[in-house]
This record gives sequence, structure tokens and C-alpha cells, in this order.
Amino acid sequence: MQDLPASKTHRPHHKSALYWASSPKTPKSPIAASPPHPYHQTKMTTPAPDHKQYFTTKLGVSERLIERCLAEALSAGGDYADLYFESVTSTSLGIDESLVKTASQGISVGCGIRVLSGERTGYAYTDDLSSDRLLRAARTAALIASGPAKELMQGFRHTESDSLYPITGATADAEIAQKLALIQRADAAARAYDPRITQVRASFSDELRRILIAASDGTFASDTQPLSRLNVFVLAKDAAGNNGAGATSRGTSGGGGRITMDFYTDEKSPEHFAREAARTAILQLDAVDAPAGEMEVVLGPGWPGVLLHEAVGHGLEADFNRKKTSAFAGLIGQQVASSKVTVVDNGRMPNRRGSINVDDEGNPTQENVLIENGILKGYLSDKLSSRLMGTPNTGSGRRESYHHIPMPRMTNTYMLSGDDMPEDILKSVKRGLYAVNFGGGQVDITNGKFVFSASEAYLIEDGKVTRPVKGATLIGNGPEALKYVSMVGNDLALDEGIGTCGKSGQSVPVGVGMPTIKLDKMTVGGTGQ
Repeated sequence: MQDLPASKTHRPHHKSALYWASSPKTPKSPIAASPPHPYHQTKMTTPAPDHKQYFTTKLGVSERLIERCLAEALSAGGDYADLYFESVTSTSLGIDESLVKTASQGISVGCGIRVLSGERTGYAYTDDLSSDRLLRAARTAALIASGPAKELMQGFRHTESDSLYPITGATADAEIAQKLALIQRADAAARAYDPRITQVRASFSDELRRILIAASDGTFASDTQPLSRLNVFVLAKDAAGNNGAGATSRGTSGGGGRITMDFYTDEKSPEHFAREAARTAILQLDAVDAPAGEMEVVLGPGWPGVLLHEAVGHGLEADFNRKKTSAFAGLIGQQVASSKVTVVDNGRMPNRRGSINVDDEGNPTQENVLIENGILKGYLSDKLSSRLMGTPNTGSGRRESYHHIPMPRMTNTYMLSGDDMPEDILKSVKRGLYAVNFGGGQVDITNGKFVFSASEAYLIEDGKVTRPVKGATLIGNGPEALKYVSMVGNDLALDEGIGTCGKSGQSVPVGVGMPTIKLDKMTVGGTGQ
């Protein structure tokens, strides 16, 4: 068992990043009503399985043992205590140069025990679920408090929630040969796209995460969460490119979610992702250097929603605002974006990568309006921030694994559609940049400054999309950038289901999205004219 210092107050760092998910870590022994759009899907109607039965029958975790651990956690006082049980089975496969280079399967089981006393957090975890080890972890977490023992609430309230994703038929149930076949198909399709594709790497990973949460306030919740993704990376070379000096470029693509194997057959095939990665790489071989300076910028639909995630989303997580380290602290009710901008964080979207039935504190997730018509409406809260700030709990408490404390995190964050036609948005630009895809981004929460690297972008000249560009970065300030949104398209799209968000050393799966939008000015970094 590993015990974290119970006297330590956990403080998040002020930098966060969203990036493409790649190979997973080796498991340790981890609006107001909005107009309808394609991603408001029908919820699952099949009865939800009894998720807690796995812990009670297979792992021997009884409600009596849970009650004893919670009582021990509050034996020195404390305002609140919770237990987070987790079991994860995972698979990862990778091929490089058409050969299987990585293949792993793993199981991780453990429990994290947290005690809150004021603003302080005591936390301990163990991978041994015996009563002795659990009680020892509870006593360690309890050291944060100093006072008389607290009484537990009588009886648990079982959290009920709609099922947003299938358990039966999830990719974790498929034979490993089926998963290997997917990435072999991706490898073949990428190589067949163009003879200038010289290297291909493809990977497939999935997991089945089972969780059970019990808390001193009576919360009792459980869930089973499938997740999978397929990634393709390609390298392209052209000896005659770059005016005879030779050119090299790369392309990536991928997708997934909380889905069954049918997704990779009926909706997004390995060939789809392979061709998209190859197309991007070949396109970049002939790209010109991106211009530098302040100019009009058009962001395409889907993954460019990373701008919202980084420039706005992290700044609206309640822990940063409670400590007044966010650029959005104290701005609820004020104009923080153009009146055309409405931003939502929605954990209730069926099958999406960022969706979960319940958060990691046992609360049902919600559709939360963060910005409505440019006005800041609220923050994403977990139990701690909700209690200290006196604000509603938005069901946003998430953690990477039982090794970590929960904190406010995003799920699926996107901007709602507007009324403009995407082609009209492009026609309105005299000279600017059209950014279609990004490699990721980073933001400094304290001042809102962000930087994004565009992996696919084009020049806009006299209202027409012309030459592809390379090396373009977008630089700006979150609270300011969205004030310059002058047009919002009617083509909302979400990403393909491959984003992973990093914050304070923890990574969680998320989704992003937006329609085509125009910003009247933004700083573009590049080396061209």
C-alpha cells in the first residue's frame, strides 16, 4: 500500500493541456435548452447492469466494510469522507512498419480514500482490498483532521442514472485478433494511399473501467465504463519537394469512444482514419510557410474546439476560480465573449469519449451551460468547490484513477451552432488563415494566455481558400479572443473521439467541438510573408 501524506493540501498547477490520445500507460498492479444537433442522441433503453455486484461478489467489498472504512476516515473529525473503488482491465496493440511492435493486457484494482477538512484534503490509496489495508488507508487519510469523530448518515442513497453507453458488446469483449485486424487494415490503407507515404504506425487500445463510490453524505454509486480508440500516424517524404531540397511531413488521425466493435465497421472504419492521416501528410508536403502577424482567422468545425477547451474551459473549472487564480474569477454575469457565443459542457452525450453516467464522486453528470450569448453563467464544480463556494454541484468531479484525488474537469465541451453558412464565413475574409485541425494546445490559467499548433491550415485570399500552410500557431488570450467572434456557422461538429486532457498530473478522456467560426483578429505565428 502507498499512503500519500495526509497533511498535504493538494494544489493544482496552473497549466493545462489537451492532446491527442496515444498509447495508454501500462496499468499499475488507472441552456437553457439548445437547438437539436446531431450529437443529441437517444439514450440507451436497455436496463443498466448492477455495477456494484462486481465489487461485492468478486472482490468481497461489503457495505458493512465500506461503513467501517468511512467511520475510520472520520474518526479524527473531518467534514466529509469518500471511498473510490476501481477495477480496470485494458488492452493495447501497436504495429510499426507492418509488424506488431507492442501488445499488452493488464488489470489494475485499488481504492482511494479521501477526507476533507475545510479546504484541506487527506488522501491515501491501496491496491490491496483486504479490510486491514483499507482501514489503514482510512486512518492515514484521517490525519488531515483534528477533532471529535463525525457520525455517518444512516443508510446510503443509490445514485440512479440513464445508461449512456453499452456494456454488452463493448470492445473489451472482442477477441484480440479482431483488434489486431483493425490496425492491420489501417496500415495497409495508409500505405496504399500514396507512394510517398514512407512510414505508418497504428495502434488500438481499450479498457473496461468499473467504479464504486461511497461517501459519508450517503452517496452510493457505481458504473461500468467502456472506452476504446484507434490511432494512425504516417510519415510522408518527397525528394523533389521544397524546391528540390526534399520535404518531410506527418499526419495523424483516429477516433473512438464508449462504443462497440460495430463502430469501426459501420461508422468509422480503419480505412477512414488511415486515409485521413495520409491525406494530411501528403497535403503538408506542398504547404508554404504560414504568414505571421495579426489577421482574421476562421476555425473549422470539430477538433478546433480545442480552442474552447484550452482558452475557456479550464478557466471555468471551479477550483481555479475558488482560489482566484483563473482569469474568469468573479466574472459570473458579465460579458466574456461575443453575444454569438454559447458554450456548453455536456457529460450526457451517448457513446461520446468524454461522457460518463456518474462522475468520480458519484454524482450524475449534467449538461452545463458555461457561457450563454456571451455572458458567463457558471463554473464546473466538484463536491469540495461546491461546498466552499456555495454553488451547485455540476457533476464534474473526475480523476485519472484511484491513485488520484478528484477535481473539477470537463467532459464534452463545445460551442453551439449559429446562423451563418460556412461558405459565407470564408467569403467574408479578405486575407486570413483557415485552421482546420490542431495538434493540441496549452493555456496558462492565471492569465488566460494560450497557444495552439495548427496541423492543417490554409490561406484565405479574397474570400477563397487557396494554399495550404505549415508551421502556423495561434496565440491569444482566452477572455479576449472570444470577444472577436463575429460569425458562427450552422455546422456544429464534435471531434472523432480521441482527446485526452491533462491537468495537475492527471489525464482524463474528453470531447471537444464547435461550428465554423470567424474571429476578426488573432495573432498568428509563422515564418512566411
